[in-house]
Amino acid sequence: MIKEKMLNALNEQINAEQYSALLYLSMSAYFSSNGLPGFANWMYIQFQEEMTHANKFFNYVNERGGKVQLKAIAQMPAEFDGVIDVFEKTQAHEQHVTNLINKLVDIAIEERDHATQSFLKWFVDEQVEEEANVQEILDTLKLINGQGNGIFMLDREMRQRVFVDSTQAAE
Repeated sequence: MIKEKMLNALNEQINAEQYSALLYLSMSAYFSSNGLPGFANWMYIQFQEEMTHANKFFNYVNERGGKVQLKAIAQMPAEFDGVIDVFEKTQAHEQHVTNLINKLVDIAIEERDHATQSFLKWFVDEQVEEEANVQEILDTLKLINGQGNGIFMLDREMRQRVFVDSTQAAE
């Protein structure tokens, strides 16, 4: 059985992952409505990934005999100030999620919950990758000033991304 403090923190993380998913879905809708299907695709895949993360936490809580408690999710922003703004907000959000994961690890250590600490290692590694991927896109966007032919070439490249459930490979 999982300790109450750890359980509460994991339930909060399920909510945070669902928020992340819907944030990226909102960003996907923004790109779709602004004629950037590649960027919309990239964000839609982010949405799918975040839902798999939420499900991974959901399943873990259940496996440990805890009770999942889903909460209402705050409304997402729907308007942004262009492509660079979206990716700056994405990077800030990923950094926030990294901090949340790190706090979960801290609680697992404090509670001497070795199983949860082991479970969270995958998420620690995933966040390093997430932040690096977003930073690479943001750097490219800044090089091309988020406009012109460069944005259309990058949009075409982002259209090629496909969803792969990386949580399955980790199990």
